[in-house]
Amino acid sequence: MNKLDGANASSSFALPETGKRFSHSPQPSHETPAQESTLRSQVERSLQRYFKQLDNEPATDLHRLVMSEVEAPLLEAVMRYTGNNQSKASIMLGLNRGTLRTKLKLYGML
Repeated sequence: MNKLDGANASSSFALPETGKRFSHSPQPSHETPAQESTLRSQVERSLQRYFKQLDNEPATDLHRLVMSEVEAPLLEAVMRYTGNNQSKASIMLGLNRGTLRTKLKLYGML
């Protein structure tokens, strides 16, 4: 059994630079919206800015844009955390190692 097998749906992690906790499950926040700093709220704010900049122009491939903006730094952080060990990273991410390698190549990390 690896360390990830015992993780529950409400696990969370802290970013070393900020010490702020990010949770996998929605939890009531006692912070005001201006103070809230979750991954979800950051994505939401970024999308609001993006839509304002569009100025009613049509947008295409928004899903691919958002996924690549989130996936690349996720892969970088996990690879850094695992010391570039693809087997450990693939387990941590819940991906097949071949899929991880494909994604690493896609983002120029391999």
